[in-house]
Amino acid sequence: MKSQGSSSDKNCKVSFRKKLLIIDSDLGVEDVERLKFLCIGLVPNKKLEKSSSASDVFEHLLAEDLLSEGDSFFLAELLYIIGQKKLLQYLNYTEEKVEQLLPIQGKVSLFRNLLYELSQGIDSEDLKNMIFLLNDSLPKTEMTSLSFLALLEKQDKIDEDNLTCLEDLCKMVVPKLLRNIEKYKREKAAQIATPPVDKEAESLYQGEEELVSQTDIKTFLEALPQEESQQDKHARSNEILKGVFQWLGFTVHIYNNVTKGEMEEVLQKEKCNPAHADGDCFVFCILTHGEDGAVYSSDEALIPIREIMSHFTALQCPGLAEKPKLFFIQACQGEKIQLSKSIEADALNPEQAPTSLQDSIPVEADFLLGLATVPGYVSFRHVEEGSWYIQSLCNHLKVLVPRREDILSILTAVNDDVSRRVDKQGTKKQMPQPAFTLRKKLVFPVPLDALSL
Repeated sequence: MKSQGSSSDKNCKVSFRKKLLIIDSDLGVEDVERLKFLCIGLVPNKKLEKSSSASDVFEHLLAEDLLSEGDSFFLAELLYIIGQKKLLQYLNYTEEKVEQLLPIQGKVSLFRNLLYELSQGIDSEDLKNMIFLLNDSLPKTEMTSLSFLALLEKQDKIDEDNLTCLEDLCKMVVPKLLRNIEKYKREKAAQIATPPVDKEAESLYQGEEELVSQTDIKTFLEALPQEESQQDKHARSNEILKGVFQWLGFTVHIYNNVTKGEMEEVLQKEKCNPAHADGDCFVFCILTHGEDGAVYSSDEALIPIREIMSHFTALQCPGLAEKPKLFFIQACQGEKIQLSKSIEADALNPEQAPTSLQDSIPVEADFLLGLATVPGYVSFRHVEEGSWYIQSLCNHLKVLVPRREDILSILTAVNDDVSRRVDKQGTKKQMPQPAFTLRKKLVFPVPLDALSL
C-alpha cells in the first residue's frame, strides 16, 4: 500500500510539472522578463538573473515554497498580471476566481504592480527620452522599460516610499502615467497600520468574541445604476463592490438599470426574504444620481432615501429585527458642478436646501447610512477607476476587516481618505458622511483565506 501511495504522489508531481512545462512553452522572451520582474523581492536576485526561461523561474518558485501542486495561486497571479489569462486553466483557475482572490492572497506588492503598470505605458520613444534625461548615471546598454525601472530601483533612485525621480520623469515624458502613481499613493495610504482593537472593551453584534464562519452570513447587495448610457460608468464600482462583499461572505444580488416600479418590487422581495432569518447583517448599496435626501431611479423618478430604508424596520421586516442594516449610497446630494475631463458629478438637478442626514434614517435602532457626500453637495467619480467613495470603502474593508476594525472605524478612515482627494485642478473635494443608530460595534468576521496573510 505504501508503495502504491508513493507512486501515486510521484505521478501527481510529474503531472503538475507537465502542466508547468506546457505553460512554459506558451510564454515568450518578454513574458519571462515580466515574470522575473514581478518576482523581485520574493526570489533572490541572483537566481532571477540566471533564469533564461519560464521553467527556470518555476523552479525557483518551487524552491522558495511560492509554488506547489497544492497551492499554485502565486503563479496564477503572475500569469494574470502579465495578461496570459488563457493559461490559468492549467492551474485550475479562472480569470474571475483570480480577481476574487487577489485582494486577500496576492503576493505581488503594490509597488511592484505600480512599476509593472508604468512599464506597460512607456513605449520605445518614451524610454529613449527617459534614458536621455538620466544619461550620466546609466550604463550604456540596451534596456527595456522593465529593465530600466529595475535599474532605477537597484540604484536606489526609487523605492516604495520615494517616487520623486519617477514622478519627475513621467511629468516630463509621459504625464498620463502620473495618475497611476497617485492611485498607488492612495492605496498605500489605506494600508497604513492602525492601532489594535481593544478586544475586552469590544461589544459585537454576535454577542461573542468568537467569529462566525463566512457561510453563515446571508446578506444582499443591491446596485441601482443610472440611465443605460451611464451604466458602463458604474461597472467598475459594481465589480469592486461585488468582489469585496463576496469575499466577506455575503450573498450578492445585483439589479441594474432599475425603474421606480422595479425598485419597489426589489424592496418588497427583500423585506420578505426568508433567508434573513439565518443571516447576521444586511447591506444595501445604491449607485445612481441623486438630490438632497433622495436618489433617482433609471426612469428619473425621485425616491426618498428614508422611504427605501423604511422597508427594513422591525415592523416591516421582522427577519432583520435587532440585526445591523447598512445602506451605502453613491450619489450626489446637491448642486451639479462643471468638472474636468476625468471626473464627473453624479447629480442631475438640484436646487434644494440641504436637509439633515439623520432625517433619512428610520427612528429605530440598528441602521447605518453611509453617503458618498454630505447633504447639499456633489460626489465625484473617476471615469476609469470608479467613484472615489466606493473605491475607498472597498479598499478599507479589504485592509481593515482582517485587523478586526469595526465598521465605524473603517468609515472614519474612508472619510479621511476621500476628503484628501482632489480633482485634476486641485479645486474640488468631497466629504462622505455616515449616520447611524447602531447599538453595538459591528465587526465583520475575518474571511478564512485572510487569516493566513
